[in-house]
Formats: sequence, C-alpha cells, structure tokens
Amino acid sequence: MKAVALRNVTKKFGEVVAVDNISFDVEPGELFGLLGPNAAGKTTTIRMICGLLEPTSGLVRVFNFIQPRDRMLVSRLIGYVPQHFSLYEDLTVYENLMFYASVYGVPYSVRRRRIEKLLDRFLLTEFRDRLAGHLSGGTKRRLAIATALVHNPALVILDEPTAGIDPHLRFLFWRFFEELRDEGVTLIVTTHYMDEAEFCERLVLMRSGHVVAQGTPREIKKQALNGELIEVVVKTSRVPTDAVASLECVKDFRLVERGGGKATFVLLVDDAQEDLVKVMQGLQARGVKVLSISPIYVSLEDAFLALTGGLE
Repeated sequence: MKAVALRNVTKKFGEVVAVDNISFDVEPGELFGLLGPNAAGKTTTIRMICGLLEPTSGLVRVFNFIQPRDRMLVSRLIGYVPQHFSLYEDLTVYENLMFYASVYGVPYSVRRRRIEKLLDRFLLTEFRDRLAGHLSGGTKRRLAIATALVHNPALVILDEPTAGIDPHLRFLFWRFFEELRDEGVTLIVTTHYMDEAEFCERLVLMRSGHVVAQGTPREIKKQALNGELIEVVVKTSRVPTDAVASLECVKDFRLVERGGGKATFVLLVDDAQEDLVKVMQGLQARGVKVLSISPIYVSLEDAFLALTGGLE
C-alpha cells in the first residue's frame, strides 16, 4: 500500500491550470520532496493530498483512502504544516499544543506527557508560556511542526517549512525530518531550495504545474545530463583526443583546458562510480599518464536548469 498515490491529477481554477495531469507515488516511511520554483503547483498538490481541494480530474489516494471523499478519516492520519503560520497567536505555546491534542482526540492520560516530549524535541520548553504571536519566525515554525505531530500522524506534510529562515535553522529542521523518517513517519516536504532537496530520498520536480522529473536526486541528475560526469587530468605533450574517444564507456567528452604539459577533459559516462576505474585503466593501457581523476558534482539546480531550460 502506498502512503500517497496520485494518478493523472489535474486542478483548474477557472481557466488557469494550476496542476496538469501529474502522477507519482510516495512510499510509507519515505522522506519525499516536491521541488520547484514559486507557482510550480506544489502547494495546490499538497492541498489536494490533504483533501482541502478537490481535483478537477484524476485520483488522489492516501493510505488507500480517496481524497477529498474520505477527508474526515484521513485527517487523523495526517499532520499538516501550511506555508503560513495558522495557529492561535493569543494562546501560549503550551495552550496551542493542548488545544490541538484535544481536537485530535489524544487521550488525556497521555496528552501532557506527549506535549512535554514535543516541547523538548523542538526546543520549545523555554517558550512554553509565551504567546504564539510573540514568537520569532523560526520558533513559530518549530511550534507548527510540533503541533502537527501531537496526534502521532503516519503522514506529515510540510509546505515550504524552511522558507525565509536562516541556513542554520534550515539544517536543524532537516535533521528533525530525518529523525522522524527514521522513526517510520512518512514525510512530504515542498521546497524551492534546490540545495536542501538533496536530503530527500526521492523527489518530484515541478514546473508550471507539470512534473518535469522524478526519482532519487542522483537519478534526476543522470536524467538531466543523460549520464554522469568525470574530470580527468592527463600528462601529455600532445592532446590524447583519440585515446579518450576510443574508451568504450565514454559517451561524450570535451577538452576544457590544456597547457603546461597536461590536459583536462570532462567525460560523460553512464555511471561515474563504476566507470572511473575503467577510464583510468583504459587511458593507462593506451600510454596516457593520468595525473588525477574524479567524479564531478552536479547540483539539483544544475539538473533542473538542464531539464527546463531555466527557472522561469
């Protein structure tokens, strides 16, 4: 059973197509990312998964329940952190947690103990008696996440949880998300930060309501480049273009620098980890001295640009 399954889902607002015929699955216990620039359709997709919006066409399933038809049943299984702070600002941190625990029917016998653990886990203990409206932006985000977890949901959905907060806190949040994943919770996180999406096990890249690519970060990068890249520096008085071209594992290559008795090539191969040794041994067998060889790191932003031709 999939935690979430979308099949040919489209959402229109009048003549505007916000989400256009998208399909993907989220496995139970997975840290899954929805990645894309603003107006890509990420928030609309999240709201359909939560049952807050009805698809114009297509099917949305959450643990085999159909959204929004089964929204009341599914709501007990989902913890949702919206993009903008939506808790009661005139209640304290502790009162907000108590209120939502009662709304979700958390037994009174375990309610206080669970809240104390959440306060400790999300570094909120010192703010327990402070009004939510008086908290900083980052502390409000921590409170929102703690509140979404108060009923021990199987699926936690976080819409742009790190937008507008400092890099240190962004890293801390992803540590929280990984810990929850390791405890068996399924997480869906939307973000437009390409760097932090590397923390996800699998991703869907969206642009203008369409799914551009999906898979692990490495799979998406390979899809964008049609392979992976290796940089090799060789010692030579004559550029060994023929030797490089004759390597069976090399799909394409280019000379990026020469001079000083050496030359630097960038090679396109299917698998950098597997083909690195083949390249080195192949060149040495052809009488070419390899000075250095290493895989080239490709960012998700580079992959996204390659797949879409730009961010706009």
